[in-house]
Amino acid sequence: MNTIARTAVAAMAALTLAVGLTACEDDSSRGKETKAKEKSYDQLVANQPAGRMEYSPTREAINQWVKTWGKRGKLSYVYIQNGKGEYGYFVMKGMPVARCQMLTPTEKVDRSSQGSVVVGLPGMDGTYSAGSMCDTYYGFDATTGVFMEFTVGTNQSFFLFDKPMTMPEYASATQLGPTSVDDVGDVGAKD
Repeated sequence: MNTIARTAVAAMAALTLAVGLTACEDDSSRGKETKAKEKSYDQLVANQPAGRMEYSPTREAINQWVKTWGKRGKLSYVYIQNGKGEYGYFVMKGMPVARCQMLTPTEKVDRSSQGSVVVGLPGMDGTYSAGSMCDTYYGFDATTGVFMEFTVGTNQSFFLFDKPMTMPEYASATQLGPTSVDDVGDVGAKD
């Protein structure tokens, strides 16, 4: 290809790119609002940049959580308070798990020439879920392995501990599962 042809091709490519970029500009009201918000953010960052921490208490707490719960055989003490303020408890192997948690992806993106669509995937039991049941938890009893499930919300809360609680409201809690605090003794209290 000669120099004139190369120059012409380069000029056409630059013109096409410039026209394409201009066509991508969003002059709508929404586009203008977005630009104003971004300019404001840029100015705020320039005037008030994020500080730098020498130490992160958040990271420390997460690492402590991993250290506490990342052990096989760790027991959890789940205290449930009902709407009347009464407490009951379960002693479980490991932490209770929300029913909406999965080991496999719950969706995938299908791409085609028409665009992308998020498609739901079946769960481990071969059925589909809308991501519900996040207020329902399950686990297994500490000594019998019995499956246990409970729901929170609507005047019912749960409190999770890695040791039995001795405060009055917890100490007088009713045993709800097969295992009592006395059955496991200090097993769950050891680190």
